[in-house]
Amino acid sequence: MDKPKSIPHKWDKVNSWSEELEWLQSIIAKTELIEKTKWGAAVYVLNDKNVLGIGGFKNYFAIWFFNGVFLKDKKKVLVNANEGVTKSLRQWRLTTKEEANEKEILSYILEAIENEKQGKIIKAEKKATIISALLQKELEADSLLAVAFKAFTPYKQYEFLEYIETAKREETKRIRIEKIKPMILNNIGLNDKYRS
Repeated sequence: MDKPKSIPHKWDKVNSWSEELEWLQSIIAKTELIEKTKWGAAVYVLNDKNVLGIGGFKNYFAIWFFNGVFLKDKKKVLVNANEGVTKSLRQWRLTTKEEANEKEILSYILEAIENEKQGKIIKAEKKATIISALLQKELEADSLLAVAFKAFTPYKQYEFLEYIETAKREETKRIRIEKIKPMILNNIGLNDKYRS
């Protein structure tokens, strides 16, 4: 019986990189990393810390290093997928298996593992406090809503506040508040559906 292919169902957006992703998996399997599924993708962890992930996209397949900013990148292959936003994650994009060999990829992976063991990470910047006068009025007018909102972690509260206050028009802010009220009352975080 053939072994089922696991990657295309995880993070192969176009289901055209099965062979290449299995090849990357076979290289990663030679390390101490453990595969988990996070955000619908194959993510490899060490002591529950994200080290790297793999996936297939329209024009390339990739291996990304969560703290790739610390890699020496001797081959100069790593890219910042979201310049100016992403601080530490780096991707190695490939269009064929011939672009790199197992030894090269394994050396990057082993360096990433060593960096994780040494605790090399970029500390997240503290986000500025967001205040929503409109939401505050709603919370003051509805004690059930206020209790439910306070039950969320500060991070999840911040997500709601950011969602409201990034709207430019007051009317849009009010619409967003009406949209999230049932979520708050049902203890559903704004981005819970994306979390595993």
